[in-house]
Amino acid sequence: MNTLVSFVVVLGILIFVHELGHFLFAKLFKVRVLKFSLGFGPKLIGRTMGETEYVISAFPLGGYVKMFGENPDEQEGAASDKEASFAYKSIWQRFLIVLAGPLFNLLFSVLLFFLVFFFMGLPDIRDTTRVGQVTPDSPAAAAGVQIDDTILSINGQPTVGWLDVLHTIKDSNGKELTLLVRRGGDEVSLLVTPAVDMVRNIFGEEVEERYMIGIVKAEELFYTPTGLTGAFLAACSQTWMYISLTVLGFIKLAQQVVPMKELGGPILIAQIAGKQMQAGWINLVFFMGLLSVNLGILNLLPIPVLDGGHLMFLSIEAIRRKPMTEKVQIVAQQIGIALLGTLMIFVFYNDIARIFGW
Repeated sequence: MNTLVSFVVVLGILIFVHELGHFLFAKLFKVRVLKFSLGFGPKLIGRTMGETEYVISAFPLGGYVKMFGENPDEQEGAASDKEASFAYKSIWQRFLIVLAGPLFNLLFSVLLFFLVFFFMGLPDIRDTTRVGQVTPDSPAAAAGVQIDDTILSINGQPTVGWLDVLHTIKDSNGKELTLLVRRGGDEVSLLVTPAVDMVRNIFGEEVEERYMIGIVKAEELFYTPTGLTGAFLAACSQTWMYISLTVLGFIKLAQQVVPMKELGGPILIAQIAGKQMQAGWINLVFFMGLLSVNLGILNLLPIPVLDGGHLMFLSIEAIRRKPMTEKVQIVAQQIGIALLGTLMIFVFYNDIARIFGW
């Protein structure tokens, strides 16, 4: 139940923010908005206010803003009401209306992080030599190292910070080391022999080989108070980092560095959202910020049907000084729908395979 609630809340907010961007810019340029829908498919509830029908639909995996004169088959009828028609707005106005959805997702990420940093402070990880994770079947596990052990010294040399631990193990050349650890109120001496292992980055790429014993530092997180400017700059930096990682992730997928089986869909999002909610609201907010960035960047991909596809056609129209033919647009949209449909089936399969361990 927690997973379902987290999924609906997180995805519902992000979809609302995305569609709100399209809606507000359409209103800014006096385009008539016929429908604002959260979700696809049959209408569950709805209400018409002014010229717009606001709807919550059955399938919460997206949403849309339907504008007067937006579809090619509506543009002829829209000629009699050009002032309210999307089709008769200038290219730059249409471009901004389409761009506003992904842009709002990116700005929403900044807002989320700003609120966390302003009210909680800037997160900082305190340097420590406490063990947070021991890899199974590793030299450390064989030697009896346990989670929450604090490494006091290695071969009699005090370890003040985690870098002392890393460098001493790395430079051991595989020779046996004596670890003095504090466990509860006792000090325990352990013998461990480092082994060569491969260091990988967050995308699973092999970076270097070095001597390791299979331990990970425990993270001791605390928050440093900051003001408006500090919180805003940190929020922008955090969002930019997520944007960079997301773009790099797409590149690594194209290079087949990250296998396609790692892609997840709604089920994986729901599972992660549930875990983050259990871990605390700050974890959930950071996950929502990351997901908002992913949604924004994904929608900017030049695939017909997505916002990026519309932006591509508008850019071509600006260069050609005339729009693509209706036939080309329809064929492109059909290809885009087929691609997205195939991707959706694929990520659903990945999610189910992950659950059943296939």
